[in-house]
Amino acid sequence: MLLRIAEIIFPVFAIAGIGWLYARRKQPDLTMVNDLNMDVLSPLLVFWALTSKPFSASEYLDLSIGGAAVILGSGLLLLPVIPLLKVQIKTLLPPMMFTNVANMGIPLALSAFGESALQAAVLLFVLEMVLHFTVGLYILDHRTRPWVLLRMPIVAAMGVGLLCAFIGWRPPAPVLDTTKLLGEAAIPLMLFTLGARFNQIGLDHWRIGLWGALLCPLSGVIAALLVIPWLDLSPQHTGQLLLYGALPPAVLNYLIAERYRQEPEKVAAIVLIGNLGSLIAVPLTLYFALPA
Repeated sequence: MLLRIAEIIFPVFAIAGIGWLYARRKQPDLTMVNDLNMDVLSPLLVFWALTSKPFSASEYLDLSIGGAAVILGSGLLLLPVIPLLKVQIKTLLPPMMFTNVANMGIPLALSAFGESALQAAVLLFVLEMVLHFTVGLYILDHRTRPWVLLRMPIVAAMGVGLLCAFIGWRPPAPVLDTTKLLGEAAIPLMLFTLGARFNQIGLDHWRIGLWGALLCPLSGVIAALLVIPWLDLSPQHTGQLLLYGALPPAVLNYLIAERYRQEPEKVAAIVLIGNLGSLIAVPLTLYFALPA
């Protein structure tokens, strides 16, 4: 089992490590690469995942409810703790709720459960994006309006993919092959840019970073364990939901904190140390989440 866990997590962290080493040497500007991934490659991955195989919304309803419960539940569990840490709610709560589902969650799900886990992993990714750009932005600024989602290519791709699945239309094979080739490029690129981004993040606020590294997977897994008995999940979806709860904070939290000027230095430390802490949290969770 330990060897299997090592085989699962090694490629994920190795690609991120290569990105970090490259960024230390070249100091690249990854703005265009990130825009390409978010505007083109990731939406194509979402569309292909939803249309390449028969898709039933009812099959993923309980998993979607569980994913939303993990995000919102982890936030509720940590609300009483935040005042004890003497940190602003707007600084700590979003990184604890919105985790690395894209850069780390999708590759880990594919490595751990196989290609059959892709549709579920993509749905959990889109669900988090929707909640991040509604609930997450509302936490930072109550004046934020949710229609910003309508301008996101990922949400548009999800809508078109779900419509195709609902009416039972499968795109022609050349279209699916094209979207698959481009969409699959999004996954290693996510990991590479994740590692490269860490080269720009400091450790000035390491104490709050350590607390975040502990509380993020702990609250997520507890929220998953609380909701799983109430849901009708397959063993694979149960494992995916537990893995979903154990993921570290998303790098996107740092970018958004920078934009909203919400103590970005502290958020950066939370994100960086949280992802380093996932070297412990993720293998531990996989030990219990993997099928025998």
